[in-house]
Amino acid sequence: MKKWITILLTAAMILSLGACGNSGSDKDSGADASSGSDASADSSGSDMEYVKEKGKLVIGITDFEPMDYKGDDDEWIGFDADMAKAFAASLGVEAEFVEIDWDNKIMELDGKTIDCVWNGMTLTSEVTSSMECSNAYCNNAQVVIVSSDVADKYQDKDSLSDLSFAVEAGSAGEDAVESLELEFTSVKAQADALMEVAAGTSDAAVIDSLMAAAMVGEGTGYADLTYTCGLNDEEYGVGFRKGSDLAEALNEFFASSYEDGSMMECAEKYGVQAAIIEQ
Repeated sequence: MKKWITILLTAAMILSLGACGNSGSDKDSGADASSGSDASADSSGSDMEYVKEKGKLVIGITDFEPMDYKGDDDEWIGFDADMAKAFAASLGVEAEFVEIDWDNKIMELDGKTIDCVWNGMTLTSEVTSSMECSNAYCNNAQVVIVSSDVADKYQDKDSLSDLSFAVEAGSAGEDAVESLELEFTSVKAQADALMEVAAGTSDAAVIDSLMAAAMVGEGTGYADLTYTCGLNDEEYGVGFRKGSDLAEALNEFFASSYEDGSMMECAEKYGVQAAIIEQ
């Protein structure tokens, strides 16, 4: 009986070792199939090295004037876009912009489809707990957008209860209307929220004050819309993967750019100079 048990155990060990060998082989094949930069980044634990080996910094954005939007030549421009290009150049890599669903920004970052979120992103508790964030670089607020002919009725928070709002999903604007228990519909982007108001399918929108200054009122594509009351005060930052060494590198870049005047020059170009925080 003992002999049979020994034989069975030996056979089980052989099968187990064979399975381990196959697993290791499959794992090695998977590693070979992945890019060398991914493997190196995982082993070094450095986002900086990962980005440098790829030769590009992939930046998650949405269409958000004056921070990230397309110019006449279909290239991404704006305060954030230009600063991102300059930061990428300081690392010796190219900047690549990818439009993302804002509600999925953390998933995109953790899945390495992007390397950072740089798009007028409010430093909410959700963001700071899920990302390695840069220092705040810009002040902002969430403001209410309504048709100009009814603006005088909606000058404070208490007057908003009868309005239906359009807000970007996953945004600080959505957080603001939720906290006030207002009726709202979530849309893909802030630009879509403006379209909802212009089309009359929503009474109002809540968007970033910097976007409102660029996108609504006289001389804009939404001349019949205006912004009224602000719902909060907030700050913008850039988000990287948790633990990323790129956040501190960006802080140093912001400080040097502020000191040499290039940051303020870029801010003046896009009309956001009053919002820039001293580094």
